[in-house]
Amino acid sequence: MATELEELLDFLSAPSPPVKRAAVDIVRSLTGSEDGIKSLAQYSKVVLQKLSDLLGDPKEVSEPAAESLVNLSQNLDLAGQMVSIGMVKKAMDLLYKPESAIRRLLVMLLVNLTQLDAGIASLLQVEDEKVQGLYVMKLVRSFCRSPDGSKDDPFEHVGSILVNISKKEAGRKILLDPKRGLLKQIIMQFDSTSLLRKRGVSGTIRNCCFDAENQLANLLLTSEFLWPALLLPVAGNKVYNQEDTSKMPCELGNALSIERDRVTDVEIRVQTLEAIYLIVLQEAGRRAFWSVNGPRILQLGYEDEEDPKVMEAYERVGALLVDTSGTE
Repeated sequence: MATELEELLDFLSAPSPPVKRAAVDIVRSLTGSEDGIKSLAQYSKVVLQKLSDLLGDPKEVSEPAAESLVNLSQNLDLAGQMVSIGMVKKAMDLLYKPESAIRRLLVMLLVNLTQLDAGIASLLQVEDEKVQGLYVMKLVRSFCRSPDGSKDDPFEHVGSILVNISKKEAGRKILLDPKRGLLKQIIMQFDSTSLLRKRGVSGTIRNCCFDAENQLANLLLTSEFLWPALLLPVAGNKVYNQEDTSKMPCELGNALSIERDRVTDVEIRVQTLEAIYLIVLQEAGRRAFWSVNGPRILQLGYEDEEDPKVMEAYERVGALLVDTSGTE
């Protein structure tokens, strides 16, 4: 005899829209608690497939179905099962349907699924060389074109996906490919008013810099945008004098010669300093850093810094510059 939960799950595929909607609303409420998720996990194969099938339904059904999947995907075991049944492809296909009303939720689902290596591989399309990186290119394009600062920004969380995929060499290879030009597009989003976007950009840059030893030339191809993104957050509050700014590229010197809002987020300041450290580990990276008067910027920025974590990150870069100054 079927349990109450089994009967509920049967209603997810009911022909009657009101019955289907009532059932998916109950499932959504269950995914809001650990006990509810544990109960549903016992029927994971059925639950995940049925919820996946509802994602193409009208908003009143697809929205609670998507919310349920986002909640369930926080469980790594369930997220792994979602990846194995093709949820990444399903989410990407639906994301770009003109009538889609759940884009934000689909992006959030992809954030959770790319916490897993299998999810990253699926998004990068590593098994099909002909289309490899196509999903990433689509997401970057949407990230850069969606309305900045809007309360209804469906692609705001793409920055978190980019951070996830850039933790893997295969992801960094796609993002740093000069023919695709993706990193430049991503860096330009650092001017966003959204903290979530800015964190996504700074985290992605930092991760890409882990390949600085082999990819420095490709990183520095974006230097016009890269140095302002890395140095402005850690330049402190001072208005820089002409002697300092005259030794910098125009875009950096102009920004530092006027009053500006300070980047107050500790995570972003630490990430940008970590990226600088990874770049200046390379001799050519140090030369590039000196050429934009980077050490002077760090010196003045450090004077204004009060957070111990950020100060430690400054000191790490400073120690490296001092240790290698004889080789310049």
